[in-house]
Amino acid sequence: MAEPQLLTAFAGHWTGDGTGVTVILPPPGTVGSGEVRGGAPATREFALLEPGRLVERVDAVVLSGGSAFGLAAADGVVELLRERGQGFPTSLGPVPIVVGMSLFDASVAGTPPGAAQGREAALAALSGQPFPTGTVGAGTGATTGTWRGLAEPGGLGRATGHAGAATVEVVVAVNAWGDVLGADRPPVASVATPFPGENTTLAVVLTDARLTKTDCYLLAQSGHTGFARALHPAHSRYDGDAVVALATGAVEADLDLLRAVTAEVMAAAIRDAVVRRP
Repeated sequence: MAEPQLLTAFAGHWTGDGTGVTVILPPPGTVGSGEVRGGAPATREFALLEPGRLVERVDAVVLSGGSAFGLAAADGVVELLRERGQGFPTSLGPVPIVVGMSLFDASVAGTPPGAAQGREAALAALSGQPFPTGTVGAGTGATTGTWRGLAEPGGLGRATGHAGAATVEVVVAVNAWGDVLGADRPPVASVATPFPGENTTLAVVLTDARLTKTDCYLLAQSGHTGFARALHPAHSRYDGDAVVALATGAVEADLDLLRAVTAEVMAAAIRDAVVRRP
């Protein structure tokens, strides 16, 4: 099998016309949790991520455009993983735990991503295809700065940091109502009149630390701290801001140091989403 594109995880994109899908496939046994802080989320299976729920492990995370329509992209990933025998064991076979998060883009009025596109992104991940950032995958149709009546380019960003022996990696799709602070942005190509509610920043925090589900929940909260450092304003009523934290369990780590580093790495990944690309 090809080498993982992320920290012990496979990741791939499907990129279409003004929209896309990004799939992250962590190794079996990865523990996960998450938190939503924006007022307008489009999510799938997020209730399972709450610390008190039965399921602790996550088989995939799907980021997509298309708002509520784009959540269908996760169906293709579920079917692919079932074919591979992955998922929560039941008497009738494995049930893949696939978390979905969608942002609002122009495909809402056209053809949003569906199961076929989700499957294609997952196959790209498993094949070891390159994992670029910028206006690709779930970040293809993203914009920022809409609170000022602008539609500046958003995109998909990535950053990595270290907390002792542990590593933290963040992938984030930035489609924020607010501005990205402290980034070298491309020039504004056009001015739009955005409708409030067409925003959302979605992120996955991946670490090789050994964490419980409650620890992962706290790590997701620290990811939101990074939102507040790099987006202004963040967590508005018009954003569906959500973070999923995944821990593969390879090394011991100090949780509070890991949380501090995660906030920094999240802010860096958000800025990376909007930098100039060659």
